[in-house]
Amino acid sequence: MESLGSPPADPVSYEGVWRFTAPAVDVSVPQARHAVRDLLGRQGVPIEDDILQGLLLIVSELVTNAVKHAALLSPELAVEVAIGADWVRVSVEDSHPYRPTALETDYAQTGGRGLLLVKEITAEAGGSCDVEHTASGGKIIWAALPLKTQP
Repeated sequence: MESLGSPPADPVSYEGVWRFTAPAVDVSVPQARHAVRDLLGRQGVPIEDDILQGLLLIVSELVTNAVKHAALLSPELAVEVAIGADWVRVSVEDSHPYRPTALETDYAQTGGRGLLLVKEITAEAGGSCDVEHTASGGKIIWAALPLKTQP
């Protein structure tokens, strides 16, 4: 019998999905950022440093938004990290039904541009991001980035 094509490639060792929860409090922001950085390091993910720094900033912004804007209705948040052969996706889930939108740049404003920053970092890296509703009425905000800079 003749073989058509090559056998499917085995998944790379660093692929997988990890999820952790945290209370919706300020200290969860650096803890989530460190947990994601440590996970990528432990798994040996070959992510470029510029992409990693952008990803960690995205984690900080998304967790900060959940802490600042959703904690009243969502005392706990969830962070999920999904890693594929050439991409990484981080998401933050909370139980608050409000679906945020990215504000326009207003340099007189001292806050409120976190989601705009997430969108800009994601676009610059060649990735994508979105906000989705959960079946329970909350939301998931996610960003997916390539592991290496796109040519």
